[in-house]
Amino acid sequence: MNEQWQEVGDRVYVRRHRSFDMNVGLVVGDGHCLVLDTRTSHREAADLIEAIRRITAYPWTVVNSHSHFDHYFGNALFRGAEIWGHSRCAEEIDLYGEQHRANVLKTLPDRHEELEEVTIVPPDHTFTSAAGLDIGGRIVNLRHFGLGHSSNDVVVHVPDAGVVFAGDLVEEGAPPAFSDSYPIDWPETVAAMLAEMPEQVIVPGHGAVVDRAYAQAQQAELVLVAELAKRAHVEGLRDLIKLFPYPEDVTRQAIDRAFLQLDA
Repeated sequence: MNEQWQEVGDRVYVRRHRSFDMNVGLVVGDGHCLVLDTRTSHREAADLIEAIRRITAYPWTVVNSHSHFDHYFGNALFRGAEIWGHSRCAEEIDLYGEQHRANVLKTLPDRHEELEEVTIVPPDHTFTSAAGLDIGGRIVNLRHFGLGHSSNDVVVHVPDAGVVFAGDLVEEGAPPAFSDSYPIDWPETVAAMLAEMPEQVIVPGHGAVVDRAYAQAQQAELVLVAELAKRAHVEGLRDLIKLFPYPEDVTRQAIDRAFLQLDA
């Protein structure tokens, strides 16, 4: 722990964690702040709260960028505050939160006690397309541009600071994660985000802060994945798999998810 905050815009901070290389966002207004994502456990959330309090003592509003465990398992420690998310984020956590825990326990058996402590808490404030939050006099926009990394990705836009928190729609340091994704739609969703939000500072869900050119290049990779997956659905995969921009294990996961969409 002991990760440091990086100020990426006026009173807009990112804390990049060694655990899952995950980013948490903090937006500070006058008398209030916004916290984006709450990490993987109560213990990690407690560490996050301690770090937030080194920046500000203001009360907070919380936003979950989407319904994957590493972004919301710490929600319980922020109860009493509004917790915002896409409507499908709340629905999926309510329906599948315990299954998320069971799945993580299989992959992280050494953290069994820590994960068993988690109380599953979905967002209690939801939206479907757009919402505006007044964070101490600063307007922070929440947008859902469509299916992508998940069914419920939220982009957090801080226009007065020129910062976009893209969540896991954009990844740095590792290929995009396709396990719960919609590869056919994902490139259009990122394109819509980039078309509406011209900012140069883009914070991915994981990895280093990037610029617009990086996000555009990754969007082009996602276009290639979608196009090749459509071809593979018709022509077969054998001669196409080497053309994908990601390692074979990532590619096969993307193809499996794309075929589910194409077969629907």
